[in-house]
Amino acid sequence: MTNFEILILGIIFLSIVGIAIGSYPSFRMNRSTIALVGATALIIIGALTIDEAFRAIDINTIILLFSMMVLNINLRLSGFFKIITSKIISLAGTPKQLLALIIFSSGLLSALFLNDTIVIMFTPLILSVVLSLKRNPIPYLLALATSANVGSVATIVGNPQNMIIGIYSKISFTEFALRLTPIALIGLSIIWVVIVLIYKVEFSNEKLSTKIEEDYIVFRPLLIKSTIVLIVMLTAFNLGFPIALSALGGASLLLITRRIKPERVFIELDWSLLVFFSCLFIITHTLNEFFISKYFQLNQGLISGNIIFDLSMVSAVLSNLVSNVPAVLLISPALLKLNNADNLWLALAMSSTFAGNLTLLGSVANLIVAESAKRQGIKLEFFEYLKAGIPITILTLILGIVWLSIF
Repeated sequence: MTNFEILILGIIFLSIVGIAIGSYPSFRMNRSTIALVGATALIIIGALTIDEAFRAIDINTIILLFSMMVLNINLRLSGFFKIITSKIISLAGTPKQLLALIIFSSGLLSALFLNDTIVIMFTPLILSVVLSLKRNPIPYLLALATSANVGSVATIVGNPQNMIIGIYSKISFTEFALRLTPIALIGLSIIWVVIVLIYKVEFSNEKLSTKIEEDYIVFRPLLIKSTIVLIVMLTAFNLGFPIALSALGGASLLLITRRIKPERVFIELDWSLLVFFSCLFIITHTLNEFFISKYFQLNQGLISGNIIFDLSMVSAVLSNLVSNVPAVLLISPALLKLNNADNLWLALAMSSTFAGNLTLLGSVANLIVAESAKRQGIKLEFFEYLKAGIPITILTLILGIVWLSIF
């Protein structure tokens, strides 16, 4: 290895470690700024030109992420998520029913919208409900975080890593959903069983008597328009139209409006996440070009073994070391070299997503739930999370591996 390669590897290592940790001590940097500085450093030292850096960014993934953000913001402004949350939770008659409704509503909605969006909207609403009912909030918070992750595996638009896999693999939206939705549904059931067994005292058969106050505001014109656009967009996905272009078309329709100022939408867009993804593409592309393609090979011959198990284990471990999005970007170039690798792409989506439930730091959705709860005086401890996170992750990974190996 040359001195130049050692320098490149050093920059990539510092970038990925910083991204995995989320910040560097004494520096006010987050994942996005760390990725931006790392990508810029690689360009400056000549690891790749600025034109090569632009080509490394997968514009389809960025467009899809941007478009889903626009849709989610419009739905939130219309009151869509508050309506869904309030109506579903109001159906609960017992703690076990409340838990099931939280798990399946957050899981199924995470399949249609980014899982991070769902936990941002659901956490304060669910906390207000369970605290008013004088219940222990911890099991319900665990259920929300883990079910948002598990449910998001069902579709290409459920989480960021699935978006990348959907674009790279060219698996249709319908096929992706048909193959992974059963895993997601069974996985949500596993979460319910695990949490009920761990928190036996909380889930007695007593009835919930407190009524939920419906104090949300609905912006009906925007709600109708956003719902129509959502239906049209999902129809386009299932008819086989390009996913990124269909989503961008839906976002564009929502931006044609006389009521909502563009600034209201654009100010709420997570520009930081778009920067993070763009720079992460550059960093992982450089790592692949200089090291992975040279020193590591995934050969077609491996398919004769239990490659779904091997790939899932590598993905799960790597996802907990560097986070699931970087893990997917690191593994994807090897899969692109294989023929008929749909099953492997699906295994990568499944394992990188389910691995996010192992620890509190395993996914952004987990951290959002913890931070949102902390602002309301509820502390979700790291080791408390592990009590449910470890069995849920192990059981769902076993489920995913067995399912994809058989079907």
